Amino acid sequence: MSLDDSNVTHNGVTDDFLASTQTLRKTIPLMIKHKVPTTPVNYALWYSYTTNQIPMLNQAMDQCLEQYGHCPPSLSDSLYRTHLVQRPDSTQGQITHSLQAIMDELCHTMAGSRNDTHTFQQSLTRTCQRLSQKAAQGVNVHEANGLVQELLDESKTMHQSSTLLHQQLDHAQQEIENLKKALKDSLKHANEDPLTLLLNRRAFQQDLNSCIQYQTPFSLILLDIDHFKIFNDDFGHLMGDKVLCSVARHLQAWCEQGMQAYRYGGEEFVMILPGADLQLARQKAEQLRQLISSIAVQDKQSGKTVRSITASMGVAEQSGKENGLAVLARADKYLLQAKNLGRNRVLPLS
Repeated sequence: MSLDDSNVTHNGVTDDFLASTQTLRKTIPLMIKHKVPTTPVNYALWYSYTTNQIPMLNQAMDQCLEQYGHCPPSLSDSLYRTHLVQRPDSTQGQITHSLQAIMDELCHTMAGSRNDTHTFQQSLTRTCQRLSQKAAQGVNVHEANGLVQELLDESKTMHQSSTLLHQQLDHAQQEIENLKKALKDSLKHANEDPLTLLLNRRAFQQDLNSCIQYQTPFSLILLDIDHFKIFNDDFGHLMGDKVLCSVARHLQAWCEQGMQAYRYGGEEFVMILPGADLQLARQKAEQLRQLISSIAVQDKQSGKTVRSITASMGVAEQSGKENGLAVLARADKYLLQAKNLGRNRVLPLS
């Protein structure tokens, strides 16, 4: 790569990285000014605000600041979901990548600064020792002693300063490591259903698109818990949540060989079975149907145990250049037929 490459500076740092660094330098003071907590969501939100690449986001935040004088956490989350999470993944990923690159570079710089400071301290100590030895020889003792004392005082000051710097760098590096972990966790939570802890519909759509993009053969199982409203009506919504969580745990344990379970919405779940044809997927769905019918969930308040949990399922195999939505629609069609035929069954029959 030549030095004229527009994406590389003279010291090998990319222009994109430098631009990201400059943006972050503007972002952090802005967050401090408005007393914004330094959470991953807020970093991404205010980083985007600073770049002004999403005019509608900037307009909404300006209105918020005008009305409230700050950005309430609930509104921050709403703006994040509306303008960042629902944007193409490349946009959100680019923001996260930029922050990640900056943090990695800062960690590297801090490590280097600590080493440089330590080396300087050692060199200064050796110099002071040599000067002390020369002063001990009796040559211009008065001047030598004065110089030695001056250097010793400077060394003491430098030592105090470097000690403080070490403490600050250690603290800053720990904060950055925490932020890196928080960013990783935020991505996890963005793809995780908070109730069942299964992957959510967003994650399913991403994985489904990936299968199509990379031409991975797969089948889908779309599952709906039968008569779920009865659990809520007879036992309360907390019991309904327990049923959902119990089914989710069994689905997660049932998955094997690259299979993945997702909460699609409400009492619906969906599974991706990579490499499975329709016959194998249907066999797996039948095993799953029997597994779910064996689930028992106890209501600790009433002492009653729910043993009537069943599920209807529709199965579909991706074929040719068929897109993911078409496969899902076919699975949904079979699911509806299974429910209309009396529930607690898997369709198609073969």
